[in-house]
Amino acid sequence: MKYNLFILFLIFTTIAIGQETPLNSEEVEVDKYVKGTLLTPATETSAPLVLLIQGSGPTDRNGNQSFMKNDSFKKLANELAREGIASFRFDKRILHMSKLGIKEEDIRFENFIEDASSAVDHFRTENRFSKVIILGHSQGSLVGMVVAKEKKADAFISIAGASKTIDSIITSQVALQMPSLSENVEQSFRDLRESGSSRNYDPMLEMIFRPSVQPFILSWMKYDPKEKITDLDMPLLLINGTKDLQISEQEAQSLKRANPDAELLLIENMNHVLRNISGSELENSKSYNEPGLPLHPQLTPAIVEFIKKL
Repeated sequence: MKYNLFILFLIFTTIAIGQETPLNSEEVEVDKYVKGTLLTPATETSAPLVLLIQGSGPTDRNGNQSFMKNDSFKKLANELAREGIASFRFDKRILHMSKLGIKEEDIRFENFIEDASSAVDHFRTENRFSKVIILGHSQGSLVGMVVAKEKKADAFISIAGASKTIDSIITSQVALQMPSLSENVEQSFRDLRESGSSRNYDPMLEMIFRPSVQPFILSWMKYDPKEKITDLDMPLLLINGTKDLQISEQEAQSLKRANPDAELLLIENMNHVLRNISGSELENSKSYNEPGLPLHPQLTPAIVEFIKKL
C-alpha cells in the first residue's frame, strides 16, 4: 500500500471458525524467505488452493503493516475456507529484512516473484490440492501475473491491479500532487532507465529516488502489467472497487482491454482494503486501520463462483 525448496512444517493446529465449519490451520515454512499460513476446510479433500500475494510495502500475511491493521487477507482466507477453498498467505520478505540479513539496496522486484514461485512449487510437490489459483492484490497483481504464467497456474485473479508500469504511475501521481516536480521526476526516471541510477532528483523526491531504493524501482519498472496479462492463457478474473483511492476502476478496464478473455468485475463501493464504503474519503481512509469491519459482501461470493467454475 503506501507500498532449493527447503520444506519445514512448524506447527499444526486445528481451529474452528463458526460452530459448523471446522478449518485446519497450518504454519508452513517453505524456505527462509517464505513463511505463512495454510488454511484448509477440514471436511474437504483435494480442495482448490488460492495463493494470496500481498500489495506493496512491508506487508504481512494478513494484509497488515506496522501502523495499519485491517486483516484483509486473513478475512478473505477464512471466508474462502468456509466455502471449501484452501489458501496460503505469507509474509513478504521485506517485513523481516534485518532478521534475514537483507539490506534495502539488495531488494529486487524479482524477489517477490521468486517467493511466490517457491510457494507454488511447494504445494504442487505435495500434490494435496486439485488446482492452484494465483490471487494478487495491488502490487501482488503484477507479481501474480508473472508467477501464473511461469508456473502454469490453473487460473489468475487480480484485485486492484494496476495496468501501468510503476514509473508511469509515480509520474502521474507527482503531476497531480506536486506539478512543479513533474519535469524532475520524468528526468529522474529517464536517468534510471539510461544509466541505472539517478542523482539529480529534487530532495522532495527522496523517498522515491534515494540511492538504496533505486535498484528496486528500476527492477520493478521493467514489468508492464498490460504486457504480462496479455501473455496469460488461463481463466482470468479482474476485480476492482469503485471506492479504491489507490487504483481506479479504469485500471481494471485497461487490463481487460489488454486481455479481452478476462472476466471483469467492478464492485460498487469497495475500497482498496476490500471494505464496503458508503460515505466520505475520511471513512475510506479510516477503514485501513479497522480490522473489525467485514469485507465487502460481494467479494468472496464472486471469487468462489469463479473458482467453482474451473
